Amino acid sequence: MDTHLFPEAGLAADDEIPHAQLADARRRTPEATPRPMTATPILLLALALVAVPALNLLIRKGLAAPRVVEAAQPDGLPWQAVRIPGAGGKSLFGWFIPAGARAPAVAVLHGWGGNAEMMLPLARPLHEAGFALLLFDARCHGRSDGDTFASLPRFAEDLASAVGWLRLRPEVDAGRIGVIGHSVGAGAALLMAAHDTAVAGVVSLAAFAHPATVMRRWLRSMHLPHYPLGAYILWYVQRTIGRRFDDIAPSHTIGLIRCPVLLVHGTDDQVVPADDARAIHARRRDDRTRLLLLPGGHDDSGQLEGAMGEIIDFLNRALTPVSLHPDVVPANGHPDTLTLSTREFTPNE
Repeated sequence: MDTHLFPEAGLAADDEIPHAQLADARRRTPEATPRPMTATPILLLALALVAVPALNLLIRKGLAAPRVVEAAQPDGLPWQAVRIPGAGGKSLFGWFIPAGARAPAVAVLHGWGGNAEMMLPLARPLHEAGFALLLFDARCHGRSDGDTFASLPRFAEDLASAVGWLRLRPEVDAGRIGVIGHSVGAGAALLMAAHDTAVAGVVSLAAFAHPATVMRRWLRSMHLPHYPLGAYILWYVQRTIGRRFDDIAPSHTIGLIRCPVLLVHGTDDQVVPADDARAIHARRRDDRTRLLLLPGGHDDSGQLEGAMGEIIDFLNRALTPVSLHPDVVPANGHPDTLTLSTREFTPNE
């Protein structure tokens, strides 16, 4: 027996050990106590593999747009229900309202959780002004097909599909097509126009300046801390939609647009403050971008009644037929060039 087994006894291996002495040594030898279990890297990895997908699912559900199906239609107008081929083989529902042969046309896009019906207050005055109209639902909205998720870039894709559909209509002048969008739809209109130089004009209703700012407002409203949860949500959303917020932000895309733009915003908007419109306007490419501030909130369709004259005048000038002799400039200026003030103003000024 080795002496290290019983150091207090002081015995060598060949010593005879009395039974009583051996028992006493054993009593005085401390037994090894079991160590408390600790989390291992494998356990932490297993927890992460369960927790992260669950968190991602909660983010998707929390940010998913509610689907509201239209309950009304453009009564009193010569409308027809249409299906528009969209990205990824999806089909978009819309109302097409023609306005005679080779008419200028406007594609109209709702906001997050909206549908074509919510944009109907624009239909009659625009149609009476001579514009063909296409009011449609984005993917995951109204009567359009669903998809894995909705996003500002996908709104822009759907708007591009709608404009492309209009360009093929015999009733429409393909060179005179404008777009109108509300909220996320407005951001989509600016994003789409930044990459489609054939768009003749854009009317933006209540656009936000930057998606990250909107997300932070939402986090505050949900009483969620920015670190670490909020920062992860912002990262995850950008990874999911496949675009950086900085690249799709209206405050960025406005500087890439070459056609005239009218930014309309309510001064009482509690969802997207009017300062967002001012921030977008400040980053404009040139003075063909105009800012129109008027009383009203974010979804207040009544506010547009007082602004319809300005919107129609803007579209009439932006969608003016291209001159056959662009080098001949009349004394009162080029008829195809829209020169607008950059100041803020109200409709009755």
